Amino acid sequence: MPAKPRSLKPLQLTALSPSAAAEQLSGQAGEKWARDFLHAFETRLRLAPLERLMSSWDLSASATARVFGVSRQAVAKWRLSSVPDDRLVVLADLSAATDALERHVRRDRIPAIVRRDADFLGGVSLLHLAETGRSEQVRRDVGRMFDLRRVAP
Repeated sequence: MPAKPRSLKPLQLTALSPSAAAEQLSGQAGEKWARDFLHAFETRLRLAPLERLMSSWDLSASATARVFGVSRQAVAKWRLSSVPDDRLVVLADLSAATDALERHVRRDRIPAIVRRDADFLGGVSLLHLAETGRSEQVRRDVGRMFDLRRVAP
């Protein structure tokens, strides 16, 4: 049986700016704890998958529209309601890739990683693969990036 959460005194962190609070938390608890906290906090907030993709990959509405093969007006509509069923597989593939990237890479580096051409991707970027309708390949290739069995002796 999980332990019942104990009551905590009001955090003094709320008196700080978010960036100052983040610096204090990561300095006191360590970077690994801060990453785990961020993951748990985002899970609690349940950031919509489309918003999370756009945020993590630093995609504009136009870039997101290219990924899904739709207009930016369609993306604006999705942000207010939800992604239609016929686009959920693409969103699921890219969400899985985003999960792996966020688990293994500093968040501020993800936009550069998805835009960088890579030899093992055939000289193109993950973003290019996504924009050309190859979201399943994006998911598989991101998984391979962090598969330590391929580099083990």
